[in-house]
Amino acid sequence: MKYALFPGCAAKGATPELYTSTMKVVGRLGLDIVELEAFNCCGAGVITEADPDLAYTLNARTLATAEKMGINNVMTICGTCQGILGGANKNLQEDDALRERINRALKDTTGLEYHGTVEVKHLQWILVKDFGVEELGKFITHPLNVSIAPFYGCYILRPSRATGFDDWENPTSLEKLIRAVGAYPVEYDGRTKCCGFPVLLEKDQIALSMVAQNVGEAKEKGSDAMVTPCPLCHMSLDIYQERAEDRLQQTRPDQTLGVPILHLPQLLGLAMGFSPKELGMKRHLVSPAPLIEKIQ
Repeated sequence: MKYALFPGCAAKGATPELYTSTMKVVGRLGLDIVELEAFNCCGAGVITEADPDLAYTLNARTLATAEKMGINNVMTICGTCQGILGGANKNLQEDDALRERINRALKDTTGLEYHGTVEVKHLQWILVKDFGVEELGKFITHPLNVSIAPFYGCYILRPSRATGFDDWENPTSLEKLIRAVGAYPVEYDGRTKCCGFPVLLEKDQIALSMVAQNVGEAKEKGSDAMVTPCPLCHMSLDIYQERAEDRLQQTRPDQTLGVPILHLPQLLGLAMGFSPKELGMKRHLVSPAPLIEKIQ
């Protein structure tokens, strides 16, 4: 099966280690990937609030580009992109009037037309459903033997009608992948909650409390690290963790965080024998050194 890779903005900007580790992993697995050379931001939900038709047109451009390439599966590596692009795709497929209206704008600006033949799938889903966890296990050469807290985030599970892969209330796909790499998934309430990223610019103290709650709970349950399929969640949990710890210590002076946050391909890459350097882990603000030492 061939996939058109939609890397999204973060993997090409703020979190390039996600793109690097993704290409290492999909190359080792032999997935047939063709990167979209012409794509735009999915809008991350922000454009949708301001101008829904513009958001649909931008996402239809990405979907139509894949169709033009003769590829019917678009692979995302960002949970937010999955939710936004996948949701737009579902609505465009089901609403003929909407698709016709958006196609008029799309043809006027790009000459493209979207026919509704594309499916949008996150790498996480591809590995579990298309590639298969059992097959993935054949590529695991360095079982990790550590405790990993899964952090799904919002958009890879919602809107549930547009995803349809995992149970949005009680998902299991990340846990399956954690077990596949020889690690132990940590069960905790925060795994499906919001990371706080959408709140940071408006209510940063609320967002920091969300980070502290999610990371703190994962640590209390014995996590050596957390793993997320969304780079926006990664940025929130990694970049703002130190500030979240400071806020947490205002009421709990002895509480510390310091939990490494991994991109999903980094977790997989470590278990496949790639070095932390190859996976771009030196870019993390919360040092993964204790995790690496425990793995080694």
